[in-house]
Amino acid sequence: MKPLNKLILSLAALAAAGISAGARELEINLSKPGAPIQPTMYGIFFEDINFAADGGLYAELVKNRSFEFPDHLQGWKSFGKVEVRDDGPFERNPHYVRLSGPGHRDKYTGLDNEGFFGIGLKKDAQYRFSVWARAPFGGQGKIRIEFVNPASMEERQYFCQAHITVDSPEWKQYEVVMTSDRTDPKAVLRIFDESPQVTVDLEHISLFPVDTWMGHRNGMRKDLAQALADLHPGVFRFPGGCIVEGTDLATRYNWKNSVGPVENRPLNENRWQYTFPHRFFPDYYQSYGLGFYEFFLLSEEIGSEPLPILSCGLACQFQNSEQSAHVPVDQLQPYIDDALDLIEFANGGTDTEWGALRASMGHPEPFGLKFIGIGNEQWGEEYPARLEPFIKGIRAKYPEIKIVGSSGPNSEGEQFDFLWPEMRRLKADLVDEHFYRPYEWFLSQGARYDNYDRKGPKVFAGEYACHANGRKYNHFYASLLEAAFMTGLERNADIVQMATYAPLFAHVEGWQWRPDLIWYDNLRSFRTASWHVQQMYSEYKGERVLKTTSGGVPLCGGEGQDGLFASAVLDGDRVYVKVVNTTPDAQSISLKFNGLKRKQKIEADKRVNLHSYDLYEDNSLDEPDAFEPYTEKFDFSDGSVAAEPYSFSIYCFRLVR
Repeated sequence: MKPLNKLILSLAALAAAGISAGARELEINLSKPGAPIQPTMYGIFFEDINFAADGGLYAELVKNRSFEFPDHLQGWKSFGKVEVRDDGPFERNPHYVRLSGPGHRDKYTGLDNEGFFGIGLKKDAQYRFSVWARAPFGGQGKIRIEFVNPASMEERQYFCQAHITVDSPEWKQYEVVMTSDRTDPKAVLRIFDESPQVTVDLEHISLFPVDTWMGHRNGMRKDLAQALADLHPGVFRFPGGCIVEGTDLATRYNWKNSVGPVENRPLNENRWQYTFPHRFFPDYYQSYGLGFYEFFLLSEEIGSEPLPILSCGLACQFQNSEQSAHVPVDQLQPYIDDALDLIEFANGGTDTEWGALRASMGHPEPFGLKFIGIGNEQWGEEYPARLEPFIKGIRAKYPEIKIVGSSGPNSEGEQFDFLWPEMRRLKADLVDEHFYRPYEWFLSQGARYDNYDRKGPKVFAGEYACHANGRKYNHFYASLLEAAFMTGLERNADIVQMATYAPLFAHVEGWQWRPDLIWYDNLRSFRTASWHVQQMYSEYKGERVLKTTSGGVPLCGGEGQDGLFASAVLDGDRVYVKVVNTTPDAQSISLKFNGLKRKQKIEADKRVNLHSYDLYEDNSLDEPDAFEPYTEKFDFSDGSVAAEPYSFSIYCFRLVR
């Protein structure tokens, strides 16, 4: 927020506060705090779309590092005598390259890797190059590793060099740490064979920043992981999304392929490669380097409950109308076993098969998994027929695990109306609702959960974002309407227990879907206005809901409520009142706190405010902080607060004696 804008806002606030005589009254009942707000209330949802994993959160800088793309050298340029072979040391990644002498002293053999839209390097940062290699026919092989700018106008293209001696005919892992002497978002990794008389084999060629999130060797990109941690998410849903289903069963996300030694995790075809031919990326695959172990570990490190989603045996129903594309109900047992084995991987002792694998990966203590989701956006009779045996199998072995079912791909309509009673019949613990909807929908849904049946499953708002026709890019007004809608989630915390915006990540050169919460290129990132809305709710989540009404009814953008939305929560001796003004007019609101105890007073502490008059702008790579909330003191001497035009405000109070 620019200083001039802050001044304008402050003046507007003072002006609005001066008309408190005509203020709308908002009553907040302190005497009977309502439902507890679950720690999982506000969280994050990860799906590998928009190059969210490889090329994004997963910090690996080499594309097709194990030569397992169908085009085995996709992402690479080879020169000299390079041969792709398929009898390598890793059963599920058998391909590697053999480098041999080019046959002339002035010719060279080697490889260039383009990375993901280039390789981003920072000046003075360290990078760990590693490779599995051997000299199969004996001798000492040598390779030279370079960071290269092919478009350089300098005398030489490379700006960093290192050397490795391959000293064994057996496969071994070699590594070297390199320090970049410049910042380059579009560098190339070049490997020269420096021993033309000695054949060298290379497999699993990898380049990571040394400075990853928490310093993990197979780690996350630090700025992107930090953006997740700063959200203080209560729940972390992964790995999707539609990739859970796969375009077909062969391409579904198989969690068992994503654990164990990273060099032996097989490639998976990413369904988002071809789902949108108008945004087509033929080099989009899943290395599984960011796998279930890494998801569990990241959940633990950022303080969120993991919520894994597994296939129910239905391939994507949007893409498969034939029943033959799906697993018959009487053949589901391997899929059910996958779910049971995952729970054992997360929670089992080291004396169990999958618990022992988790321990071997570096985490002997259980992760404490509490939730599991079965199916993504499935619908029709096919879905509950398959969900039922999963529920029976999980309940029998792990009755403490809460199971999340789905209400289908839409937030209303025939399938939604069919699936909710089915989820009650099957006694699912939570039901996952999805809604990517326009302005009008978000403005009309402030009271969506007010009349939901309180008996039976709770609600998980698992995927949502405000989409505007003609303005599909991120912008402030969409985030403001998301904030308005979320007051209804908060007021109904007895039924709504989880909510996650979607999608989470997008590379500016590789996106397929927007809007998204966090955007980035190879070196920079920015947090959208929607990110700030999510962060504000999470930071000021509170412990219990406070009944909040205006004229006896919730302030939820209804008729005659002038585009205002409100909710309030109690957090120990703090009260947080959230007010969203979706109109171009400043409005004054008189806050009446009922039920104060004897000698108890309420004092104004601070206001956190997100506001803009430019509705269609957002943060960007060049201006990552153009829109962000600001905190200030506010005048509550006359019992009223000012809601600026197009603003989301959290008014913070202290209860004192």
